[in-house]
Amino acid sequence: MKQYKHSVSLDVEKCKGCTNCLKRCPTEAIRIRNGHAVIDASRCIDCGECIRICPYKAKKAVCDKLSGTWRRAWNIALPAPSLYGQFDNLDDVDYVLQGLLDLGFDEVREVACSAELVSDYTRRFLKRSDLPRPVISSACPVITRLISLRYPMLRDNVLPLLPPVEIAASEARKKALAEHPELTSEDIAVVFISPCPAKVSYVKNRSESRATEIDAVLSISELYFELLGVMKKERTPTPVSRSGMVGIGWASTGGESAAIFSDRYLAADGIENVNRVLEEIDNGSIPDLEFVELNACPGGCVGGTMTVANPYIAQARLQSIRRYLPVSQNFADGEDVPSDCLDSEPISYAPAGVLGSDRESAIRMMREIEQLSKSLPALDCGSCGAPSCRAFASDVALGFSHPSECIVAMRKQLRELLDSEEEGSL
Repeated sequence: MKQYKHSVSLDVEKCKGCTNCLKRCPTEAIRIRNGHAVIDASRCIDCGECIRICPYKAKKAVCDKLSGTWRRAWNIALPAPSLYGQFDNLDDVDYVLQGLLDLGFDEVREVACSAELVSDYTRRFLKRSDLPRPVISSACPVITRLISLRYPMLRDNVLPLLPPVEIAASEARKKALAEHPELTSEDIAVVFISPCPAKVSYVKNRSESRATEIDAVLSISELYFELLGVMKKERTPTPVSRSGMVGIGWASTGGESAAIFSDRYLAADGIENVNRVLEEIDNGSIPDLEFVELNACPGGCVGGTMTVANPYIAQARLQSIRRYLPVSQNFADGEDVPSDCLDSEPISYAPAGVLGSDRESAIRMMREIEQLSKSLPALDCGSCGAPSCRAFASDVALGFSHPSECIVAMRKQLRELLDSEEEGSL
């Protein structure tokens, strides 16, 4: 199996082993070993929750730098719509787009424009009767990764469309090649300006059968400070923006759902809420819905760990920007969804923490875990280095831990030993 490449990394020197990330990781991918956190790559979904919660800044997102080696003869910037919500008193997104051009990019293609196309394609998909309901958005890479790990029965529910950023990258490259015949594809660098590490991981893990058109991913947090230095309001920017309310609305929770023009939808954000919703869908206890939009970050993409502004302040700023825009400026031609906008690579089931190579050994291991769990205090204190007593029992059964590492059980044994010594001395 191809190894998944991650964008969330740990700085061991900064980590104090405080267990904050341990308790908040939604897939129990983190353990505390030898005084610092250890991330299990097979479980990590790059949601960035550990980055958000770490008080020592020991977790970080690894992405490309503005001063990196990705630059080529023709450089195209793909700004995520959440970028616009980072700036105070912004009344025209063209100031941001002009700023990107001033930073050295030769062209800008808004991801919001492609988001409007994806909204159009989604409305067409929802008219089909062959897709299992509810249809789950494929826009957030964290969600598709989470489904591949934990919810294999929901793989067919995921909308088989490429995310807006991939469509934007493809269209930007085609346009550059058509308008500049002297260029080859290798002369063009398509650079996404991302709000979260999951998008970085998405680019890293595109398979050879469906290679990505994105050459580099920069963080909004880095570009924000660079843009502040070049955005000059006294100069009228070149009118570049071609996005509307729908496209910019994708930056916030509910924006994608509102664009399908149906009231039978659910929009949830925050990884804990997302997990609960997927559990409900998997159990068949969700209401009769057409579409489900799930965002791992609070508030949607504006809450990504590679942004700067408070997500709810960013949402308010975007509402102000959207006020005077047309509903949408990008519509698809024809009735069919273009094949190059479909994701031909199905979501594969990649379970983590497999207990055995066959059913018999897995059942035997499960029985051992159950017995160990019953002997533990069920406090989920994290002192053993595992997020819960059940996770600790699993670690012991798999040989990663020893029962003596349970601090509560050890204290109980020590107390019993002291009591017996006291009784013997009487």
